[in-house]
Amino acid sequence: MQTSATITQPQPQTLNTSSASHIRIAYFIMIHHKPEVFKDMFQKIYTRDQFYLIHIDRKANAEMTEEIQLYLVHFPNVYLLESMNIVSGGFSMIQAELNAMEYLLNVSLEWDYFINLSGEDYPLKSQNIIRQFLTANNGRNYLFYYDQKFYRPDTLQRIQNHFTELTHKVSSLIYKREFMKGVIPYIGGKWLIFTRETCVFMTNNKRVMDFEDYYLHTLLPAESFFQTVLMNTAFSDIIVNDDKRAIIEKVFFNKEQYSYDFIKSLKSGNQLFIRKVNNKTDKNILQYISDSYLLPLPEVDEVERELKRDSRQNN
Repeated sequence: MQTSATITQPQPQTLNTSSASHIRIAYFIMIHHKPEVFKDMFQKIYTRDQFYLIHIDRKANAEMTEEIQLYLVHFPNVYLLESMNIVSGGFSMIQAELNAMEYLLNVSLEWDYFINLSGEDYPLKSQNIIRQFLTANNGRNYLFYYDQKFYRPDTLQRIQNHFTELTHKVSSLIYKREFMKGVIPYIGGKWLIFTRETCVFMTNNKRVMDFEDYYLHTLLPAESFFQTVLMNTAFSDIIVNDDKRAIIEKVFFNKEQYSYDFIKSLKSGNQLFIRKVNNKTDKNILQYISDSYLLPLPEVDEVERELKRDSRQNN
């Protein structure tokens, strides 16, 4: 895409050391509203030597779509994925991400990690620090996962019933069916950081197609599809049970104490992004994010943290 001087562009970031020694990230960002929030985030994650694929939901209004398209046309390493109608709770979210992986794999051989974001996410650390972290941990995947039968039996009806995604919703007409034989179902969250090799597997392996065929007719597969596929294959050995996202919860009482505890958790953790930050977010939290943006990540023992999490869940 050609650039133009008529628009304010993100300032390109540069790494403190040679970028050749650092991994490169392919970002996939799904947006459907709040273009200004997206632009603020994009300015923070943009570098000239990485890759950015944007999906604008087909339901987004024409004015917003045009605004985003005009904004992005100025960056040669930014691409637009053909718009899909994303239905909440349906498989379309997964399909868009699989399409994005395939698209980015074809765009370049020179990226190492795939990260999905929404238009309302925000980086907690600079690209320099994020890339240093992934370089030091190259070869690992990051996403939350839990044994669905053991930890979330209340959600099993999502996969044990046959659902159909319609144009604007998931059909309420459902019926029982048997789950995939020999497969342990897992559940977690929508957010992930995958190696390039994982993306190749997800988009080219015939076994994955069996999972696609089944999860096409489940409810909220975005919280379980990738977890179930990867935990039932050899990729289970390289998954870290953490999506590297912090999230601010809605608090109605004791907001000051919550803010203090949340900042304390950020200080001791090594999260890379934060979700749902906006102008209503507590000012102390916003100030901490700004002040710590260029500070190095704390050293965190991933194995020890996982053992502690398992211990808490089993009690």
